[in-house]
Amino acid sequence: MSRIGKKAIPVPSGVTVTVDGQTVKAKGPKGELEFVVTDLCKVALDNNEVSVTPVNDSKPARSQWGMSRTQIANMIHGVANEFTKTLELVGVGYRAQMKGSALSLALGYSHDIDYPAPEGVKIAVPKQTEIVLSGIDKQKVGQAAAEIRAFRPPEPYKGKGVKYADEYIFRKEGKKK
Repeated sequence: MSRIGKKAIPVPSGVTVTVDGQTVKAKGPKGELEFVVTDLCKVALDNNEVSVTPVNDSKPARSQWGMSRTQIANMIHGVANEFTKTLELVGVGYRAQMKGSALSLALGYSHDIDYPAPEGVKIAVPKQTEIVLSGIDKQKVGQAAAEIRAFRPPEPYKGKGVKYADEYIFRKEGKKK
């Protein structure tokens, strides 16, 4: 049994959720999102709570149960409060700046990297070594952060590169004479 799937999702005030067959729509102060639940799960809205149940006790239905509940919970959380990811640039000369709606990164290469902001993701650069991504869709925000981090992942010797703000870089000791 899915422990996550069993929990009902409370709908906060200011957010309206509509269930139309397998389609769940959430509208809030930050925007509107839609998710189509697989046919192996049923969605019900009652008492300002959304509940997800599997159609039968088969393994595929149970495996989709918790995932569907989490997708709906993330959608409701996203339209009420945005998701944010913070990236840090560590290294001499590594810096970020906004050029219009695109992010320009100087990461030690012979050229600057221009990263256009994906649709639904806002990019802000409060400091030259800090990038803040925000949006209502958790998947899009996480994917954009992963793509930016992939330009120069942190290395284990000096910790240089683009890292998440809460990420711990396991350090290695260098060569000995």
